[in-house]
Amino acid sequence: MTSLFDPIRLGDIELRNRIAMAPLTRNRAVAGRVPSPLAVEYYRQRADAGLIVTEATQISPLGQGYLDTPGIYSREQVEGWKAVTRAVHERGGKIVVQLWHVGRISHVSLLPEGEVPVAPSAITAKSKTFTRNGFEDVSAPRALALAELPGIVEQYRVAARNAIEAGFDGVEVHGANGYLLEQFLRDSTNHRTDAYGGSIENRARLLLEVMRAVTAEIGAGRTGLRLSPVTPANDAALDSDPQALFNHVAEQLAPLKLAFLHVIEGATGGPRDVAPFDYAALRARVKAPWIVNNGYDRDMAIEAVADGRADVVAFGRPFISNPDLVQRLRVGAPFAALDRDTLYGGGAKGYTDYPALQAP
Repeated sequence: MTSLFDPIRLGDIELRNRIAMAPLTRNRAVAGRVPSPLAVEYYRQRADAGLIVTEATQISPLGQGYLDTPGIYSREQVEGWKAVTRAVHERGGKIVVQLWHVGRISHVSLLPEGEVPVAPSAITAKSKTFTRNGFEDVSAPRALALAELPGIVEQYRVAARNAIEAGFDGVEVHGANGYLLEQFLRDSTNHRTDAYGGSIENRARLLLEVMRAVTAEIGAGRTGLRLSPVTPANDAALDSDPQALFNHVAEQLAPLKLAFLHVIEGATGGPRDVAPFDYAALRARVKAPWIVNNGYDRDMAIEAVADGRADVVAFGRPFISNPDLVQRLRVGAPFAALDRDTLYGGGAKGYTDYPALQAP
């Protein structure tokens, strides 16, 4: 029987266990959207995870949607991430960066002067983002011009190349949670009438172009993708036929032979049964190592791997307050409580000061 604590290979990435640290936005980047020295310690502390997926990291200045989130498009950012990957590798861990473009989930104060958020269609999200003034309503977006879309694909490609230069073991493309790529996927947020709107094939086009560009640049064995077929996150209303949409995406991805597909089951951080969806059908089509996510506890994770329903289980917020989460899962120790007041922004408090279990 396969154990949660057994090693596994995801494409070209060898993991020492089947526990992943999910991406967690913490809003602590320093000037230039560079990962802070504190981030080096934060990720080092959690390097016992089989795989760390970093906090979502924007591919361009226009891809930013929250205060003090890091990027991976400048030389300074690449150098900052090198310190993080070095620290994780020194502890025997593996780490991939999550590549992010927020699309319409942004605020003008976070973008280059004169810019507004961009989206497949000019539909303002009923959502908030984190700015210097705290949580504010997102700004109204403009629809991307057809001529701009190849440039966005290129930004993903360059970001993936930068990630390998920064020492990452690979990348995870963020195609979930109501951000740009998912905004194109769903007919609730994509009202275009050109080659990137209307039919399922058209709405999936941008995501598939990004995945082909990234895999061509760094290899499919170092490329993963995160999807959230039915989450309502960031005012992303349910697609009219999510099963058909995501089955098509999976079928088109299968020939790429991705390192993994990371799937949020249900509502991100909420009910797992928010809408019906056959995840097994998706998995059968994509034929890639399968990472599951959303509300898993120890028993659920052990069972999912033992039954073969998942290859890897990702944990999010438990990793914030439990830097030694793998050990706690291994011995069945209780999880430390999370300080919600320090989730977004700040310094070491609630970031690098959570204690590990005391040795007996």
